[in-house]
Amino acid sequence: MNPQDLKTIVSSGLLSFPVTDFDEQGDFRPKTYIERLEWLAPYGATALFAAGGTGEFFSLTGDEYPAIIKTAVDTCRGKVPIIAGAGGPTRFAIACAQEAERQGAHGILLMPHYLTEAGQDGLIAHVEAVCKSVKFGVIVYNRNVCKLTPDSLAKLADRCPNLIGFKDGVGDIEAMVAIYQRMGDRFSYLGGLPTAEVYAAAYKALGTPVYSSAVFNFIPKTAMDFYHAVAADDLKTQHRLLHDFFMPYLDIRNKMQGYAVSIVKAGAKIVGHDAGPVRAPLTDLKPAEMEELAALIKTLGPQ
Repeated sequence: MNPQDLKTIVSSGLLSFPVTDFDEQGDFRPKTYIERLEWLAPYGATALFAAGGTGEFFSLTGDEYPAIIKTAVDTCRGKVPIIAGAGGPTRFAIACAQEAERQGAHGILLMPHYLTEAGQDGLIAHVEAVCKSVKFGVIVYNRNVCKLTPDSLAKLADRCPNLIGFKDGVGDIEAMVAIYQRMGDRFSYLGGLPTAEVYAAAYKALGTPVYSSAVFNFIPKTAMDFYHAVAADDLKTQHRLLHDFFMPYLDIRNKMQGYAVSIVKAGAKIVGHDAGPVRAPLTDLKPAEMEELAALIKTLGPQ
């Protein structure tokens, strides 16, 4: 798949980040990861991000990363494209990107570098180095210590033909308008805030109709229903699901930093697709919070 093919794929439809399965010792558990991907693939996501943010990329080692990407690619071959997460220090991000390409992934989502703040020239150099290390498509994740300006994205677009996507995890409406107006259809644009459904209608109005859904991990039917409601401007369905599920869901998620991932693994466990515990420094939901989430999921009916 060439970069422009990937751009076409991620320019429409719902995207999602499968959680990564760990056993009780915290080691990668391929058997249930395969079962998870086989369960989710038929629901209609346009692409799946293996070892992404919800997949706890930030806690993975270089040694276990290849097996996770290979497992996802082999399981989903011919069913749904796999985009691999990559990030951290520039050389580590390059190593991940090249390994993902070797394992047959269709592209990468380049997540922020590690820890330190950096100026725009440094961010450009980082993204450019990763893009030039591979031939497949790259989507840059605008978040945390990697916030790119329209000028920076214009320079990267000129230098890196395989930089085909921009995923926003900041939520700065003014910045998004400026980027979209400057770059137009040079990029595919993805909404990437945690629990993206809450922001989906607003981002669609900005020219960003595509987003990634974490809740697809445990309520895939509802996630697809919500996406179709956004695509059809069906405000009645959107408001009903926001009121009945997503806003109460946020109340649980916001009880602890890091719960944006933990609550997704909790949901998967509740619906019978246990992915094991999160890795430190994240923490799993408390029993009372699990009960609260289970009751909320039950209101949605069969998935």
